[in-house]
Amino acid sequence: MGFLDLICRNNVALYFFMSLLALLYNHYLLTVVVAAERTSVHIVYLGEKQHHDPKVIKDSHHGLLAQVLGSKEEAVNSMMYSYKHGFSGFAAKLTLAQAQQLSELPGVIHVVPNRLHRIQTTHSWDYLGLSPDSPNNLLNQSNMGDGAIIGVLDTGIWPESKVFDDKGLGPIPSRWKGICQPGQLFNSTNCNKKLIGARWFNKGLLAEYGKPINTSDNMEYLSPRDALGHGTHVSSIAGGSFVPNVTIKDINFGTVRGGAPKVRLAMYKVCWLVEGGGHCSSADILKAFDEAIHDGVDVLSLSIGFAFPLYSDVDERDGINIGSFHAVAKGISVVCAAGNDGPFAQTVANTAPWIVTVAASTIDRSFPTPITLGDNQTIVGQAMYTGEEIGFTNLVFPVPTTFDPSFLGTCEDLNLNNTPVAGNVVLCFARTTRLSALTHSVTAVKTAGGVGVIIANNPSNNLFPCYGSDFPCLEVDYELGTKILYYIRSNSAPKVKLGFSRILIGKPVPTKIAYFSSKGPNSIAPAILKPDIAAPGNNIIAATAPNDPLSFNGYTFYSGTSMATPHVAGIVALLKSVHPNWSPATLRSAITTTAWTTDPSGEPIFAEGGPRKLADPFDYGSGIVNPNKAVDPGLLYDMGQPDYVHYLCSMGYNNSVISQVLQQPTLCPNPAPSILDVNVPSITVPSLTDSVTLSRRVTNVGPVNSIYKVVIEAPLGIIVSVRPGDLVFSSAVKEISYSVTISTTHKVNTGYLFGSLTWSDGVHKVRSPISVRTEIIKSYFDDA
Repeated sequence: MGFLDLICRNNVALYFFMSLLALLYNHYLLTVVVAAERTSVHIVYLGEKQHHDPKVIKDSHHGLLAQVLGSKEEAVNSMMYSYKHGFSGFAAKLTLAQAQQLSELPGVIHVVPNRLHRIQTTHSWDYLGLSPDSPNNLLNQSNMGDGAIIGVLDTGIWPESKVFDDKGLGPIPSRWKGICQPGQLFNSTNCNKKLIGARWFNKGLLAEYGKPINTSDNMEYLSPRDALGHGTHVSSIAGGSFVPNVTIKDINFGTVRGGAPKVRLAMYKVCWLVEGGGHCSSADILKAFDEAIHDGVDVLSLSIGFAFPLYSDVDERDGINIGSFHAVAKGISVVCAAGNDGPFAQTVANTAPWIVTVAASTIDRSFPTPITLGDNQTIVGQAMYTGEEIGFTNLVFPVPTTFDPSFLGTCEDLNLNNTPVAGNVVLCFARTTRLSALTHSVTAVKTAGGVGVIIANNPSNNLFPCYGSDFPCLEVDYELGTKILYYIRSNSAPKVKLGFSRILIGKPVPTKIAYFSSKGPNSIAPAILKPDIAAPGNNIIAATAPNDPLSFNGYTFYSGTSMATPHVAGIVALLKSVHPNWSPATLRSAITTTAWTTDPSGEPIFAEGGPRKLADPFDYGSGIVNPNKAVDPGLLYDMGQPDYVHYLCSMGYNNSVISQVLQQPTLCPNPAPSILDVNVPSITVPSLTDSVTLSRRVTNVGPVNSIYKVVIEAPLGIIVSVRPGDLVFSSAVKEISYSVTISTTHKVNTGYLFGSLTWSDGVHKVRSPISVRTEIIKSYFDDA
């Protein structure tokens, strides 16, 4: 090869290489430009509304957006929602550059991307003492909630369900301003004097999801109609009418009803069936809050939570914190689910101090089902099986016949290829307590010709009914499951007999905090106790949508803090009917300071987990809600705007953000106030180094001339003193402040220790839980 040929060929290679680089660079630039120009939904938060005319506010939003987009026409096309009733702001499709430019305009507090939330998924009312047959309880004192309005933010509602019948109800409250928004298979005739309003919001979710949500493969309704059943279920728990003789799997459960049977309901559909579950957009949630404030609800119930990590109290990406702040400022109580991420610590969601955060408990009902082994041992499982008794038959546990590292004998991945199943009962072990373990194992065993399945899982009262009443699927805990497995392995021909289920109510069924219920401490503000309260949320019977795969004649069992939340929302509505002038904070105080710390029969409350333990404030807040005591609490801890400002300042949020949220100049003191002095009805000290003094104030709503004495149960090794020790109320003295000094005798760091402070006049007991963690601060360099 000649020298010139080499140069020529090298030049060709160089030219090709440089051309390739240029092509790749141009592609990179194009990608960057496209990414920069791609629009997504952003929430623009402007704080309190500055005008009472919604049209003026909406026009101002268009004008503000037009400054960035160049014209009002572009602003109108880009805007998805104008928040103009409860607060001011809007949701719009923006590029990152436009969002940044908008955030720099005067009056704009925050511009944040839209985010998705998830939904948190009878006898319980009698268990709580609200039987309609007791003339003097809260249910009858409040005329069953007549006149109160509960708004529910969820997956929609199935209006034809009998629980939403309006028979016997009077006229719709005159203050109601809501509508019955039409849509797919839904119109104004679907509303009545029980379901007085229904709206739907999905623009934020559609913009994020980018695909249709009502397809042949995804049965959803572009209307307030419920495709999942979750919204129907929680609505009927809160305020469903009386429906007698409800039957599930051939078991008659009697009358199903809501906590406030005469309350009026309004559905705000913000959660949609997407990717097999219920998902909800922050932009849609904020718009629902905005409309609910305008419509005139008294209570808002949200069985919705955000995935971890949580956003701050003033971050619109959460949607619930900001929306609920403005609702509470308008006198609307907001009740939210604690979440279903238990039994782990610091998992509780919806932690703002203006929200009532609800944990889930079990009730005193179980479904014992006998499992008799071939050696005549009888083990009691849980099931809802009403078919014929399965006489002694073979009992098998799936095992591989050859080496198979991928084999799993778990219920979620049940492999029965090498196991004789036909005519036999199968034992499997579940990794989780979720429905998927049951559905997969039942399907696999039935397909292979099995006659029953025993599912061993984490200790839990979370019971899922099998599809159909003729197939037995029984649940036991790991301990009993292991006992059955040892019997199988020690016998050449193991046998089992499966009986049918019975219903057991009352003793000896204990009350527990559910395994799945999210726990404290509060990960955002550890000094604010969360959850606030617990309520029944395990195996709750209520209405559902007919296309719910677990529907039995329009009703089903569900478990979750989703089910606990409407229990408390219904109780708050009852209290609001009796005490219409009580603020959201005083309503929360009433239910927390009167809560049960033992179950209604006086037995201790345990928290499910590994291992089971006595429940503490991070499991159930102040305890299990006790509605008949809450109606007459004696003393109340109130909170208004100054208290919430105190909290926001103590959290370190800056003056400009707080001022714009409130739409009035606000200057936090320097040094910042102590979060320990926020007037919540509990005391939590997350880091006690030596001694600390905090304050609280209470308002007397009992007899005018009353004297309350303090009773202290100090945590182990903690010294608690209160001044004054007596609170003396009269016609001239209705509100009194007191101080609490807490010190430690511990010389090492401790975990949380628990106690209580109770004010008593001999009739009322006003209890606040105390949670204290000692942290001895010492530098390892001090001795150097």
